[in-house]
Amino acid sequence: MPRVTVAVRDAAGATASAYVDYTVLAPVLGGYYLSGGADPTADIAGGNFRSLTQYRSLADGYTFPGWQRQWLVTLGRQGVEVTMVLELKHYGAPDAGPQSFTVDGVRYTVPAPDMTIQQRPGTTWPRAYGYGQVLAGQCDGLLARALSQYRTMGFGVNIQVASELDTDHEFGTTEAGTAYTWAQADTRAVSAVRYVVDWFRARRLPEGTTFSVGVGGWNRAAFQRLHPESLMSRLDLLQWNVYGTDPGHTPLGRFRRTKDWAVADLGPVALSRPVVVAEWGVRAAELPDQAGWIAQVPAAVAALNAERGPRIVRTNYFNSGWGTLNPKGAGLAALRAAYLAPPYV
Repeated sequence: MPRVTVAVRDAAGATASAYVDYTVLAPVLGGYYLSGGADPTADIAGGNFRSLTQYRSLADGYTFPGWQRQWLVTLGRQGVEVTMVLELKHYGAPDAGPQSFTVDGVRYTVPAPDMTIQQRPGTTWPRAYGYGQVLAGQCDGLLARALSQYRTMGFGVNIQVASELDTDHEFGTTEAGTAYTWAQADTRAVSAVRYVVDWFRARRLPEGTTFSVGVGGWNRAAFQRLHPESLMSRLDLLQWNVYGTDPGHTPLGRFRRTKDWAVADLGPVALSRPVVVAEWGVRAAELPDQAGWIAQVPAAVAALNAERGPRIVRTNYFNSGWGTLNPKGAGLAALRAAYLAPPYV
């Protein structure tokens, strides 16, 4: 650890000294996501945008960098840090059934996904590969295909397993006809995430690869269940999402909520991990002054990073859904200004 020492001598020749140790912290990386996984190059050009979030279903035959996503390779090779969310969730046709394919000379057959998630009453429940399927090795082909493509990109990414497990499990899940409660699904997911991370780590990975597990971070009990020390020992980063969706929501309060739970509830391994906020945003319907809200975020992140607990190192604005910038021009201008303020510089 660097140290500064000050020594003084008086007229009689007596001396005294004192020292202080210090740590030089890297700037927080300001990041972005554009709706539909679209090319954000034009939006971020010339700004201090140094981080991105992307989403891929493992069912997709083009996981890395994604279908017609060569721009992602360009940005990654320019030093933009990428969080790649790999989901067991199935995005739909054309690969809804079993798949057979060859990866690096090995033939794989993967069954159809047998799990339903996000079982909100009155909605169509998305399908996903079940945690039992993962643990039985039936999804190894999906992992092998993703890894083979990943190795060609030329840089390392943070692999985030799932986008929001708490959202996926809120109304329970069903695997192969068996129903599981929210808590049971969380336990099964932890085992499956551990399997996926161990599978990747047992193989040659691009330099700089890190791992995290995806949560919204809006339910305290679920957040605790999804971060046991046995899993965190395999992960490099903590992750949660942050949204302002009520007139009373402040940036400090929203970013603080999940950090406070982490400090109070998680173990020492988890608390040693830096934090990626893979999604943050402000909903214009309730908070129409998006630019004003965004302008307060740097101070909020700086304040939290000065407190005890894990340090936030990346914050990626989610310009989609709840975070859609409206008007976009004013929102982007606010983001650009925010990312030029401490702790982003």
